[in-house]
Amino acid sequence: MATRARIGSPLREPVSDPTRLGLDRQRLARIAGWMQRYVDDGRFAGCQALVARRGEVAYHATAGLRDTASRKPWMPDTIARIYSMTKPVTSAAFMMLYEEGLVHLDDPVEAFLPELAGLRVLAPGATSIADTRPAAVRPTLHHLLTHTAGFSYAFQGGVLGPVYGAAKLGTNPGGGGLELMVEHLATLPLACEPGSAWHYGVSTDVLGRVIEVVSGVPLDRFIDQRILQPLGMVDTAFSVPEARIDRFASLYTPRPGGGIDLVETAEASVHRQGKVDTPLGGAGLLSTAGDYLRFAEMLRRGGSVGGERLLGPRTVRLMRQNHLPGDLASMGPKVWSETSFEGVGFGLGLWVMLDPARARMSASPGDCGWGGMASTVFWIDPAEELSVVFLTQLVPSDATANRKELRALVHQAIVD
Repeated sequence: MATRARIGSPLREPVSDPTRLGLDRQRLARIAGWMQRYVDDGRFAGCQALVARRGEVAYHATAGLRDTASRKPWMPDTIARIYSMTKPVTSAAFMMLYEEGLVHLDDPVEAFLPELAGLRVLAPGATSIADTRPAAVRPTLHHLLTHTAGFSYAFQGGVLGPVYGAAKLGTNPGGGGLELMVEHLATLPLACEPGSAWHYGVSTDVLGRVIEVVSGVPLDRFIDQRILQPLGMVDTAFSVPEARIDRFASLYTPRPGGGIDLVETAEASVHRQGKVDTPLGGAGLLSTAGDYLRFAEMLRRGGSVGGERLLGPRTVRLMRQNHLPGDLASMGPKVWSETSFEGVGFGLGLWVMLDPARARMSASPGDCGWGGMASTVFWIDPAEELSVVFLTQLVPSDATANRKELRALVHQAIVD
C-alpha cells in the first residue's frame, strides 16, 4: 500500500497560514489528493510540492516513496535529480560574470572557446553528418543562453541524435570534463544556423565551460561558492556525498501497460560522489525542494534573498524578459523541450510566459521557470508573488501532464 500524503512536514522554513497569504487552505489541499492519485495509480513512486507566496512557505506536501524496494518514504529533505533545472542556475552564474564586465552577450563563443571557431551547420535535408555547409553566423553567448546556438541533444533525433547519443553528450557526468565535451562538439555540425531557430540542446553545458575559462574556476566550485553557499543550499551539488546517499531518491520510468520500472537506485547512481568528473551545467545538479525554493525566491525577488544579493535587480529583469522575436512556436520546427511552445517565450535560461490563453494553461504573463527530465519543475510568478517547486523522479518528463495540472491546482487556490 502506498505511503499516504503528508502535509505540512517540517522544512527549514516553517509553513505559514495560507489564508493570511491569500490562498484558500481547502483548495490547496487538492494538491495532496492529486499527488496521492499519481502514487496510487502507479505513475509516480513519490513526489513533493512546495508553494510559497510573498516570501513565505504557504503549502508543503509529500506523497509516496523515494525507493519502492525498500519502502522508504519521500521526505521533506529527499534529494532528487533535477536535471535541466540546473540550466537556470548555470545561467545565473554566467550573469554574475556579465555583471563584472568580463563578458557581454554579443561576444562570440569562439572568443573563449577557440576550438568552436569555424563551425559547420547541417545542410537542409541532410541525411548524414557529412552533409554540411559553413555556418554563416558565429554563435554568441546570447545564443547559448537562449538555446539558439544550434547545439542539440541525442533525444532530438535527426542525423545528429545517434552521434550525440553514442558520445553521451550532455548526459554523462563521468565524461572526462567539460573541456573534452566541447572538443567533441567542435567536430560536429550544428543542427541549424545560429539565431535562426530555437533548438533545445547542450548550449548550457557549453556555457558552463565558458564560465570555467573566464573565471579560472571549475564550474562546480564556481556555482558552489557564488550561488549555493550564499543561498544556504546545503543539499545541492553535482554529486551525492556518502553521508546523504540514504536520502537520495531512486529513478523510474513508465512501464508499458502501466506502472513504473526502476532506472537507477541511489547506491548505483552515476551521481554518487567520486563518479562525477563533468559538472554538467545543463543537467547535473541534485537538490531538495527546500534548497531550490531559495534559488527560485532569489530570482523572484530580483537577485536577493535572506540578506544575500547574488545579482542586481535589472540583471534579473533582463533574464526574465523574452529574448526571442516571438514565442517558441514562431522559432522554426518544434523540437522536444521542457515547456510548451505556443504563447511561451524564452529569456536567459528560463521560459517566459507571454500569453496564457495561447499556452492554454493557468499562468500570469511574465511568469518564468523550467523543468527537468525526471518530471520536476519550478516556476516563479512575480505578478502573484509566487514560487512553486515540484519534485518527483520519473523519466521522461512528457510521460504525464503533471506540470499543467499542478499549475491549475496552484492558481485555483489563489483567492485574494
